[in-house]
Amino acid sequence: MASTRRMRALAMAAALTLVLSACTAGFGTLELRIAAGNPGGVYDKLAQTLATAWQNGLDIERPQVLQTQGSPDNVAKVLGGQADVAFVAADVATDENKKDPRLAALARIHDDYLHIVVRTDSDITSVGQLAGRKIAIGSPSSGVEYIAERLLQATGLAGKVTTSTRGLEDSINALLKGDVDAFFWSGGLPTPFLSRYNDAKSLRLLDIADVMPKMQALNQVYGIASIPASTYNQAGPVTTLVVPNFLVVSSSMRDDVAEALVRGLFDARGQLAAANPAALSIDVHPGIETQPIPLHPGALRYYRAQKT
Repeated sequence: MASTRRMRALAMAAALTLVLSACTAGFGTLELRIAAGNPGGVYDKLAQTLATAWQNGLDIERPQVLQTQGSPDNVAKVLGGQADVAFVAADVATDENKKDPRLAALARIHDDYLHIVVRTDSDITSVGQLAGRKIAIGSPSSGVEYIAERLLQATGLAGKVTTSTRGLEDSINALLKGDVDAFFWSGGLPTPFLSRYNDAKSLRLLDIADVMPKMQALNQVYGIASIPASTYNQAGPVTTLVVPNFLVVSSSMRDDVAEALVRGLFDARGQLAAANPAALSIDVHPGIETQPIPLHPGALRYYRAQKT
């Protein structure tokens, strides 16, 4: 009898050791690759900060931050196995997931606002007046190019404008030199480059309220928002399109890893906001709103524990 009790005690001790080991081992062998964006962009700045937060919070090697062209490239990398986590605009994620439903969301992180920019002295006052003009539509394979092409299609301007792919700073310089008549940009408020270049009130935003019904018919994630006049020293507010950004992974990611990543994201809100003001909107309550991209089961477990 004594021998039996001793064996049970040893078995219980061994089981307890395993439990304690599992609780303290962390994810030491986990390697992560984060698909971000262009160097210095919002995605890149948030990804760099998040990589450090996950390194410390999960006790792993610092995740590798991949420089990419933007949302379409990021989705392709996750689905192709070249990245484990990606920052993605919701419209790109939604359209791609219809074709290949292997994406799962960790969180909604921040919203981007569509900017259609002309010179202050331009005679262009509406989207329709872009016909026959030269327009920069963002970097190749970027989320900006993605949304610009859809707006041009929705408004019947595709084929009626001359487009070029340029990054934000190149687009601003081209506009001010007269090489293009307008450019597209999608980003948080304010976008520092635009604020910096508009000190002399040389840039003006177009109001696109009249084309929003067509855009919302294209994708349910598109919302309507206002850019206040004070944001870029404008004469008045403009109505524009707003699109959320998601943090996405493959649906095959382990539940415990996904849960830990979401926890690390929200624990790092202070650092993320310091890296870029766009992260001020990161919060548990809007974070769960990733429809129509399904939440990863591990992420859902985190939100339920927070009683979200």
